Amino acid sequence: MTAIYESRGVTRHFVIGDERLEILKGVDLSVERGELLAIMGMSGSGKTTLLHILGLLDRPTSGAVLLDGEDLAQAPDSRRNMIRATEIAFVFQFYYLLPEFTALENVMFPSLVAEGTGLAHRAPREKSAREARARELLSQVGLASRVRHKPDQLSGGERQRVAIARALMTQPRIVFCDEPTGNLDPRTAAGVHSLFRDLNATLGQTFVIVTHDARMADAASRRVMLEDGRVVGAFTEPSHGG
Repeated sequence: MTAIYESRGVTRHFVIGDERLEILKGVDLSVERGELLAIMGMSGSGKTTLLHILGLLDRPTSGAVLLDGEDLAQAPDSRRNMIRATEIAFVFQFYYLLPEFTALENVMFPSLVAEGTGLAHRAPREKSAREARARELLSQVGLASRVRHKPDQLSGGERQRVAIARALMTQPRIVFCDEPTGNLDPRTAAGVHSLFRDLNATLGQTFVIVTHDARMADAASRRVMLEDGRVVGAFTEPSHGG
């Protein structure tokens, strides 16, 4: 596999009053094309801060964030916004679906954002083509019969599946996930674990997942451990205990 995304010497600190909080302390991390990477660690280890920096929701205090060699840590907001709209996508713990939209409309929504960037080739232009792709994605995540349902008519697991389908709409190079099973019961979470594995295997989709869920980590092809703002270990090919 080939590294498509890297952090090099990434630090992040916050100043609160007279106190300086060091969250990340020189993180080097590579993301390989087509891998399912889990980032683990105790609360306060810096996992979510790192994910926000990799996902271009925050900037590091120092260090580089490289996509195919381009340092996005130093890029202007306009460039970072374009990358967020077209090259990467997100799945969050609490879904963040638009409540007034159906599952189908929620999945279609990122294609409208992508069109506004001038890189609409990453998603279909015509409404009929958008709808066809969104239906296909909902079918892939097991929700072909729920396309017209709104979020309040769906279970938690179904909402997360809609969120995953939405993340795939623009064919992103990397999908970043922040505790995607953290709001689900163990049985429902197990179905989401299997879904990530299946999408990774069938689509070759690259996923970077921050998780406390050991079973989610077991589904990954590689695990990275953070402790006190530093990478302290990496493990490949764990057993898929599901």
